[in-house]
Amino acid sequence: MAELIYEEVIPGGAHWSLEMAKGTQLVLIDETGGANVGMLFFNPRNLLERYNAPDTLKCQHTFKLTQGHCLYSDMGRIFCSIVEDTVGWHDTVGGNLSKQKLREKWTERRYQQAHNDWTLSGVDSFLVEMAKYGLGKKDMAANLNLFSKLAVEDDGTLVFVEQNSTAGDKIALRFEMDTLVIFHTCPHPMNPAPNYPKKPVRYQIWTADPVTDDDLCMNSRVENQRGFKNTELYQPTCCSAHSCA
Repeated sequence: MAELIYEEVIPGGAHWSLEMAKGTQLVLIDETGGANVGMLFFNPRNLLERYNAPDTLKCQHTFKLTQGHCLYSDMGRIFCSIVEDTVGWHDTVGGNLSKQKLREKWTERRYQQAHNDWTLSGVDSFLVEMAKYGLGKKDMAANLNLFSKLAVEDDGTLVFVEQNSTAGDKIALRFEMDTLVIFHTCPHPMNPAPNYPKKPVRYQIWTADPVTDDDLCMNSRVENQRGFKNTELYQPTCCSAHSCA
C-alpha cells in the first residue's frame, strides 16, 4: 500500500529540486487550473546522463505524454513512468521560457523591487537549481511542460491550448531509478495570457507499489519492456540508493 511521505505547495513562478529514489512516486497537482511545470531529469550518480526528449517520443511513437508512457534518459534507461494522469496531454516540444521572451511577453520584475511579486524565466529557474549540483548552461536539455498542451494545426503550426488542466488535475510519476528532478512553475513560453500567470502546484512524495508483470507502462510498448530491463540491470530492485552507490 502506497504511503504519503511528504507534500508541499510550490507557488507559481518558482523553482525547486529534489532527488527521488527508485521505488518512490512524485505526484503533481494543479491547484487552481492552468498550471505549467517545466521539468528536467538527471542521474544523481552520473550527471552526464539526463532526460532525452527525442528518444522518449520516438521509441513510444507519440507526440504527447500521458498515462502509460515512460520518460527516458539518453542512456536508454527509464527515469520514471506515468502511472496516473487526469490531464491526458503534456507538452514535450514547446521549450522553456527565456528571459528575452519574458521581457517581450510580460514584464521582468526583479526581487529587489517587486519582492515576492517578482517574475522569473524558466531558463533562469532551471539554472539556479542546476547550479546546486554543479550543472550549468551546457547541461540544459529539452524539457517537459507538464499540464500544458500544444495542438498542431493542418499547416503544422503549434498552438497553445489554454486551460488544458483544471483545478485538481494531477499526474503521478513512478521512479524506476534514482533521479535528480529539477522543476519550476514558470509559465509556458507560448502562453498568451496578458499578465504573467502564477499558478501554484502541490507536489507529493509517495512510496510506490511494486511493478507487476501486467504493468501498463512496461507493456504499452515493446521498447518500454527493453527500457525496464536496461534500467533493472543498472539499478536492481533489491538495491537501495545507498547500497548501490
